Formats: sequence, structure tokens, C-alpha cells
Amino acid sequence: MSVPRAAARAAAARPAGPPREVRLIGGSLRGRKLPVADRPGLRPTPDRVRETLFNWLGQDLSGWRVLDAFAGSGALGFEAASRGAAEVLLLELDPAQAASLRASRDRLGASAVRIERADALAWMRGAAPSTFDLVLLDPPFGAALALPALEAACALVEPGGWIYLESPAPPAALPARLHAHRRLRAGAVCAQLLRVD
Repeated sequence: MSVPRAAARAAAARPAGPPREVRLIGGSLRGRKLPVADRPGLRPTPDRVRETLFNWLGQDLSGWRVLDAFAGSGALGFEAASRGAAEVLLLELDPAQAASLRASRDRLGASAVRIERADALAWMRGAAPSTFDLVLLDPPFGAALALPALEAACALVEPGGWIYLESPAPPAALPARLHAHRRLRAGAVCAQLLRVD
């Protein structure tokens, strides 16, 4: 067996890791790509789930104020900006990942996007109430942050606004102001859109 063939078979036998890039799927930035670092817990929202989320919300987010609290690759926040959101704040704790998000923002010319290096839970707990129309929550998978993140996000969303949560399983109970609107199960991901009273 030739060396190139053996290497190709070995690569095919390895389990697939996270994608090295994700493509934005809608709006003015459709088709543009974001890099995905190979970091523990960094797992971008799959295309199908992102497409479903923005179908639920409507494709035009003109004027919306959006928080992507655990930004990671930034796919959710950049999708919101691509669909016309007026302000999109991405929170990312990892300094290298925050720098990558800034580089993506500059490369894409996404002027509505702002990046802050911050612990998402601490930042949300200290932020002004009723600041956002939509909060996107995709905490590190398996970190048991879904319920604390929902509780912190509730105060940040105006009545009638939305919280999106991506987690391995839905929380056993929702905070009082939240009502389940839509839910999708895609492989290991449970995606939920919640309405805020």
C-alpha cells in the first residue's frame, strides 16, 4: 500500500472533529466564512439549526439589539448582524478567540458587531435590564450552564423579546418570565426559542 493511500485511510478512520470553518447562511453576509479554532467545548451551531432559528425569528432583524453571550465562533451573532440587527454584542472569555472574532468582524466589515472579552454569566448578571431584543445562549457543551445562563439573560430582554438556548437537554424548569415557543432536536443538540413576558 502506498504511503499517500495509507495516510488517506488513517485520516478517514479518525473521528471527525469540529469543522475548521462555518459558512454564514443568510442575509448580507451569506456565503462568507468564519474560522473555527480547535478548542475544547467550541462547537459551532450546525447550519440546519441556525437556518431553523432564523426561520423562527423571521429573516429580517432590522433594528434589533442582540447579545451572543457565549460567542465561540461567532456564527450566531454574525448571522444576526447579516440579517440587519442594529447592534450585536459578542461576549467571549478566551483571549485568542476574542481576537479571532475581532479579525472576522473587520474582514467582513460587520460594523454592527462589537466584541467584549468577558465571562458571559458575570457580564449578564451586572448588565442593565431590558437592553436586548434577543439573547443567544450556546454555553460550552456539557458545562451545566443552561439554567444559570437563562436566569441571567431573563432580565436583559425586553418584554416580548426572545432568548435562544442551545444545550444537550432542555432545562427541567424555566424561569418565571420565560415560555417555550419552539424546540428542535438535532443529534446531540436541543435548540429552544423562548419568549420573554
